[in-house]
Amino acid sequence: MNDKKYLDKVLGYIVSRTKIDYDKDEIIFPFTNRATPVSLGPPLPLPSLASRLTTSTSSLSFLRSFPFSLPFVKYCNGQFGLTEDEIEYVYRRYVEIIEDIIENGQ
Repeated sequence: MNDKKYLDKVLGYIVSRTKIDYDKDEIIFPFTNRATPVSLGPPLPLPSLASRLTTSTSSLSFLRSFPFSLPFVKYCNGQFGLTEDEIEYVYRRYVEIIEDIIENGQ
């Protein structure tokens, strides 16, 4: 992980382009071509995802933790040239941030 500032900028870019539609209960991710239906009311599905991410035992186990992890990996590698370790860092932080946004209804 060479430049944390760059990774944080990438993270901010991805978060800013993630659209959460509370009326339709869906999230539009910048790394997919479709809206994803989710339950935005309690209980939230994301805390358990964050828990699985923080307890992963192998460096690639995070790839199976989130429904759109493979498109996320391809997006980060293709758009920003991130390495596997850098993608894992951005991915973990992304899930945490989106979880916080949903919990706070922002």
